[in-house]
Amino acid sequence: MKTKILLAAVAAAVISLSGCAGMSNQQVGTGVGAVAGGVAGNALFGGTVGTVGGAAAGALIGNEVGRRR
Repeated sequence: MKTKILLAAVAAAVISLSGCAGMSNQQVGTGVGAVAGGVAGNALFGGTVGTVGGAAAGALIGNEVGRRR
Protein backbone atom coordinates (compact mmCIF):
# COMPACT_ATOMS: atom_id res chain seq x y z
CA MET A 1 0.00 0.00 0.00
CA LYS A 2 2.80 2.40 0.92
CA THR A 3 4.58 1.65 -2.36
CA LYS A 4 1.45 2.43 -4.38
CA ILE A 5 1.06 5.79 -2.66
CA LEU A 6 4.71 6.61 -3.28
CA LEU A 7 4.46 5.67 -6.95
CA ALA A 8 1.30 7.77 -7.32
CA ALA A 9 3.09 10.75 -5.77
CA VAL A 10 6.04 10.35 -8.13
CA ALA A 11 3.73 10.06 -11.13
CA ALA A 12 1.85 13.20 -10.07
CA ALA A 13 5.12 15.09 -9.68
CA VAL A 14 6.36 14.02 -13.11
CA ILE A 15 3.08 15.00 -14.74
CA SER A 16 3.04 18.38 -13.03
CA LEU A 17 6.64 19.10 -13.98
CA SER A 18 6.03 18.23 -17.61
CA GLY A 19 3.44 21.01 -17.80
CA CYS A 20 5.95 23.74 -16.98
CA ALA A 21 7.21 24.60 -20.45
CA GLY A 22 8.67 28.01 -19.60
CA MET A 23 11.00 26.83 -16.84
CA SER A 24 14.76 27.22 -17.04
CA ASN A 25 17.09 24.23 -16.90
CA GLN A 26 18.04 25.20 -13.36
CA GLN A 27 14.41 25.21 -12.19
CA VAL A 28 13.67 21.88 -13.85
CA GLY A 29 16.83 20.37 -12.36
CA THR A 30 15.83 21.56 -8.90
CA GLY A 31 12.33 20.11 -9.17
CA VAL A 32 13.38 16.78 -10.62
CA GLY A 33 16.23 16.49 -8.14
CA ALA A 34 13.90 17.14 -5.23
CA VAL A 35 11.44 14.47 -6.36
CA ALA A 36 14.13 11.91 -7.11
CA GLY A 37 15.96 12.70 -3.87
CA GLY A 38 12.77 12.38 -1.86
CA VAL A 39 12.01 8.98 -3.37
CA ALA A 40 15.58 7.79 -2.84
CA GLY A 41 15.67 9.12 0.73
CA ASN A 42 12.44 7.36 1.58
CA ALA A 43 13.61 4.11 0.02
CA LEU A 44 16.99 4.18 1.77
CA PHE A 45 16.15 5.59 5.18
CA GLY A 46 12.34 5.47 5.41
CA GLY A 47 10.20 7.90 7.32
CA THR A 48 9.74 11.61 7.03
CA VAL A 49 13.30 12.58 7.90
CA GLY A 50 14.73 10.39 5.14
CA THR A 51 12.27 11.75 2.59
CA VAL A 52 12.82 15.41 3.46
CA GLY A 53 16.59 15.01 3.69
CA GLY A 54 16.72 13.23 0.35
CA ALA A 55 14.52 15.89 -1.25
CA ALA A 56 16.74 18.68 0.06
CA ALA A 57 19.92 16.99 -1.13
CA GLY A 58 18.36 16.18 -4.51
CA ALA A 59 17.18 19.76 -4.97
CA LEU A 60 20.67 21.11 -4.28
CA ILE A 61 22.30 18.67 -6.68
CA GLY A 62 19.64 19.21 -9.35
CA ASN A 63 20.03 22.98 -9.04
CA GLU A 64 23.77 22.77 -9.64
CA VAL A 65 23.42 20.35 -12.56
CA GLY A 66 20.74 22.55 -14.16
CA ARG A 67 22.88 25.66 -13.70
CA ARG A 68 25.74 24.14 -15.73
CA ARG A 69 23.64 23.36 -18.81
